[in-house]
Amino acid sequence: MKRARQKVMVEHAVPQTSQENKKQKTCLYESAFSESDPHASIDWGSLPHHVILRIFQFLPLVDRARASSVCRRWNEVFHIPDLWRRFEFELSQPATSYLKSTHPDLIQQIIKRHADHLQYVSFKVDSSTESAEAACNILSQLVNCSIKTLGLISTAKPSFMNVSKAHFASALTVVFVNSKSLSSIKIDDTPLDDPSLKVLVANNSDTLKLLKMSSCPHVSPAGVLCVADQCHGLKELALNYYILSDELLLALSSEKHVDLEHLRIDVVSENPGQVEFHTIKKQSWDAFVKHSPKVNIVMYFFLYEEEFDAFFREETPVTHLYFGRAVSKAMLGRIGLNCPRLIELVVCANGLQPLDDELIQIAQRCKNLTAMGLGECEVTCRGFIEFVKMCGGRLTQLSIMEEVLIPDNDYSLDRLHLEVSKHLGRMWFPDMMPTW
Repeated sequence: MKRARQKVMVEHAVPQTSQENKKQKTCLYESAFSESDPHASIDWGSLPHHVILRIFQFLPLVDRARASSVCRRWNEVFHIPDLWRRFEFELSQPATSYLKSTHPDLIQQIIKRHADHLQYVSFKVDSSTESAEAACNILSQLVNCSIKTLGLISTAKPSFMNVSKAHFASALTVVFVNSKSLSSIKIDDTPLDDPSLKVLVANNSDTLKLLKMSSCPHVSPAGVLCVADQCHGLKELALNYYILSDELLLALSSEKHVDLEHLRIDVVSENPGQVEFHTIKKQSWDAFVKHSPKVNIVMYFFLYEEEFDAFFREETPVTHLYFGRAVSKAMLGRIGLNCPRLIELVVCANGLQPLDDELIQIAQRCKNLTAMGLGECEVTCRGFIEFVKMCGGRLTQLSIMEEVLIPDNDYSLDRLHLEVSKHLGRMWFPDMMPTW
């Protein structure tokens, strides 16, 4: 009988609709939230300006624009100057790029209402000339700006290099003349020229601290020397090797100049034999390092083997070396002999001759070496263990592809990782080539 009555009760129970379920759950959630947080019922529009501003700073631009339509208060915050000090313009052609382009209407709104608030500005453009020209057009309109940092970033070449030099120089001149307080400029792969650098120096010599202008073929050694002579507060400089000169290093070593912290040099050759590389005198390097003893000198090499003859014949104070193409055993031997300040060495390719002797020499003479990377090279397991043993625990980064290591009579790959781990004082394994 009990079971029968229970069955009848179940059959006659009225099922709740999905809407009633939602209402019930919502009430429960609201009740629980209100009990735990007495401010849960406060209208979003009544949040303090600094809280809304903080929320906006975490939002992408499109979401920020949408959020500004929530209420009048949020729209007011959307136009607070602090929110527009840092901005990245993304410019692309839909048919050729994956980038989401900043909407033209928004660009005009920024120029009209916030140009004088912009301080940290970058332009990210795709490979199309149209996008680069659009960036120049925007720069030309920033007549009331006080920009502190400017970056022109191409996601692929040629982009800015296809813009006419006159158009590009005119756009930069607007910013260089009106800002008066530029401290950081990154304009790699652009038609920047010597007259533009003179305008930059004439208006921002007291504030400029960082200048990156690699792959700017219209800049001459005299142009960058003008920057070094006038911008005594410069701390970071990136350029191509062809504009590096003894005169530039001596200018950076003058008593008026602050200590340089980073010097990046790109040594690039697209066609073997077409570029003849000059040699920097040891006296110039010595004067430079004496003036800036803690400077990091970073060199990126993209050369062919036969083009290395001009480098490291004498002692060179380089600290970080990256070889993007094959480098000869002889070149690595010279590095071991003449680069005593070396901190990091990355060799992407070498050939089929073991590098045991060269690595051991580098370990012996480069007492500051803390990072090493090898790929598409050959080293015997015994030679590699000897290298690690000599460097010891100071090797904080050791990235070696497993294919580089040649097993020998003394060590297998299994035993290798145990020996290397013991000398490093931490667990270590060689890197594996991805299979995908």
